[in-house]
Amino acid sequence: MSIEFEGMGDGVFVVTLNRPERLNALDAAHKAALADIWRKAEARDDVRAIVVRGAGPKAFSAGSDFKEMKATGRTVDTETLANAIPSVGVELTKPVVAALHGYVIGFGLTLAIHCDMRIAGPDARLAFPEVEHGMLSGISDITLPGIVGEAAALEIMLTGRAYTAEEAREIRLVNRVVPDPYAEALALARSLSGNSMRATRLTKRLVLAERRAAIARHLQLVAEARMDIAQSGRHASVVDGAGAQPRARVDRG
Repeated sequence: MSIEFEGMGDGVFVVTLNRPERLNALDAAHKAALADIWRKAEARDDVRAIVVRGAGPKAFSAGSDFKEMKATGRTVDTETLANAIPSVGVELTKPVVAALHGYVIGFGLTLAIHCDMRIAGPDARLAFPEVEHGMLSGISDITLPGIVGEAAALEIMLTGRAYTAEEAREIRLVNRVVPDPYAEALALARSLSGNSMRATRLTKRLVLAERRAAIARHLQLVAEARMDIAQSGRHASVVDGAGAQPRARVDRG
């Protein structure tokens, strides 16, 4: 399996998306593995904080594995998808920090925005290009307005353009931009791991209560939207954060 889960000491664990030859795009098996990691992390007392990163120099994650979807003509169901996203299908009360670099596209950005904090490198390019391919990011459609506001969320989702790290910081899509996002994320995770775990877990549960309730209320609507597109005949499948090919340029308009 190309997803690693390893301890770094001091209660900090790192999840590495390790498919650099595929820009860390994730197939159905990887999504199931992520769900298992979130369950394991929640159950283990020695896990106090988590960093999520992508292997290789080019990408945090370019999204879902588009080649797999084309080959099989199908994608994961909505429940499996929700379980793969931290603190959505599986409650995860441990703090999660995303270390972002390169392409952060589609499902890769879905993973990032459902982490609790996002540290980006200057080279990060963040986008939901699904609409350009007749697809959608249903769960992220619900979450994103709570992070950046409704108007910004609509612009991100409906234009599909890529945002630079600084643009993302300006609209609070990322917390900060630093030269070495992984080192910064590790330092932040170590700081978080030193806090009271009971207070941390209860605080996170309260902060995310409304978001998790909103997703739960609208999950059937997400499933129906995904099915509608899947049956439209234009595309073989649809996912939340589909693995659309990232664009090299960054649109400005």
